[in-house]
Amino acid sequence: MFAIVEIAGQQFKVAKDQKVFVHRLDAKTGDNVSFDKVYLVADGDKVSVGAPAVANASVEAKVVRHLKDDKVIVFKKKRRKGYRVKNGHRQSLTEILIESVGVGTAKKAPASKAAAPKAETKKTETKKAAAPKKEAPKAADFSSKTVAELKTLAKEAGIEGISSMKKADLIAALEAKN
Repeated sequence: MFAIVEIAGQQFKVAKDQKVFVHRLDAKTGDNVSFDKVYLVADGDKVSVGAPAVANASVEAKVVRHLKDDKVIVFKKKRRKGYRVKNGHRQSLTEILIESVGVGTAKKAPASKAAAPKAETKKTETKKAAAPKKEAPKAADFSSKTVAELKTLAKEAGIEGISSMKKADLIAALEAKN
């Protein structure tokens, strides 16, 4: 079983009992850490891919030690100009031991049930939008609406030339129509 997980801004392929060197974490040596941004979990032939992350999946790890990476020399030179700069850099790392890779028991079925009520609310919103045709909104309501909403109200009220009007013009025309 392995997983693709984001740790400190980088993605790693991890498995149980694997040691990984990651950018310095804010945890003490011996602490247990948990990572929730798991993008893929594979257990044999069963593969779970998240969108963007796998639901209820986590990777548990233990901080083994903090250390510095090998020195990297950065040398810059411009020929015939007398410009030479030599710098070194040692990246701060944390060594972690992956203790477990797991997925929770939640299934994708509740997510599809949650999508169905959203569709129903859209239907009810369209019915509610049809209701204001009978009653014209008050002037205070016009200023809180967007330009697109004001244009639809003006179209319903029979006002012409709304495509070139700005918000203030639309509000004035709707108030005059009422």
